[in-house]
Amino acid sequence: MNRRHHDMGGLAAGPVERAEHAHAPWEKKVDALLRLLLAKRVMTLDELRRGIEEIGPDAYDRLGYFERWITSIGNILLEKGIVTVAELGEAMASVRRAAAAAGRR
Repeated sequence: MNRRHHDMGGLAAGPVERAEHAHAPWEKKVDALLRLLLAKRVMTLDELRRGIEEIGPDAYDRLGYFERWITSIGNILLEKGIVTVAELGEAMASVRRAAAAAGRR
């Protein structure tokens, strides 16, 4: 059986950081969005997992935990036709503009 890039089970990967940490506001929003989509049965956890597993190796390694979640959520909403590429692009541009105006990256 071939391992997919995300499958690290049994491989040496260094220590796991076990300390509790505060989540950034955007991470809390991603969590809330996922909970809403699950509660409204727009998507399932299996779909979220599949979407994360389908992220290419370079992006998977570059993205953090919640970045993988929102990437998967966006792709699933596109796949299901719930949002269009144009709508998603405009939403992302709006977030970037707001962050820049607030002095964030």
